[in-house]
Amino acid sequence: MFPTGRSGMTKITVGDWRTDKSGPMQVVSGPMGRERVHYEAPAAGRLKREMKQFVASFNKNDGTDLVLKAGVAHVWFVTIHPFDDGNGRIARAIADMMLRGRTRAHSASTAIRQERKAYYELLETTEKGDLEITPWLEWFLDCLNRAFDGAETILGTVLRKARFWEQRADIAFNDRQCKIVDLLLNGFEGKLTSSKWAKLAKCSQDTALRDIGDLVRKRVLAKEAAGGRSTSYSLVAPPQPERAGGR
Repeated sequence: MFPTGRSGMTKITVGDWRTDKSGPMQVVSGPMGRERVHYEAPAAGRLKREMKQFVASFNKNDGTDLVLKAGVAHVWFVTIHPFDDGNGRIARAIADMMLRGRTRAHSASTAIRQERKAYYELLETTEKGDLEITPWLEWFLDCLNRAFDGAETILGTVLRKARFWEQRADIAFNDRQCKIVDLLLNGFEGKLTSSKWAKLAKCSQDTALRDIGDLVRKRVLAKEAAGGRSTSYSLVAPPQPERAGGR
């Protein structure tokens, strides 16, 4: 993660445990001069012993639900904070590794990054307290549930797009048409007009009108009810396959 041996402007120890040469390891945020200390990690002299216990627990099959174990492993690793930098990224990767094959398609790392503010607040509360981690685990589980919901939305979009292009495999599209149709499939906001087409495809108005007219004739696009200068277009829903066994 740190091929130059630096994190930003700071020289760090890479590929080895952190040291206390420059003072205690502190997790901070905020601009220079107004930093906020979220947490002070254990002394460097404890790292080998703490990490040995962590790895043994991670590899032990004690029957604990892997989702709970992932949440415990994450907060345990960032509490030890064994490296100069990259601990959060490694902790998120550890949680994803623990969950592999256990849950539906998702990324715990992505979900946690998206809720970074709440994540840091929970870590700070947990690590500055008495290490009661129930509130952290509740947040972690809720975060995973939101990740599942997000994954289902993404997968739904991917499947819908794949079905759309499969059902129109015999239709020729130029590069501009592919780009704009893909935007529509991704949930284009607002109405698609020839002016927007020209701007998005970086082409002239005449070219935009020819592209749109071609797709209207091929029944990929349909003109919406409003006409005149406000003429807009939308995707034509693909035909639904007939069900076998119907009357």
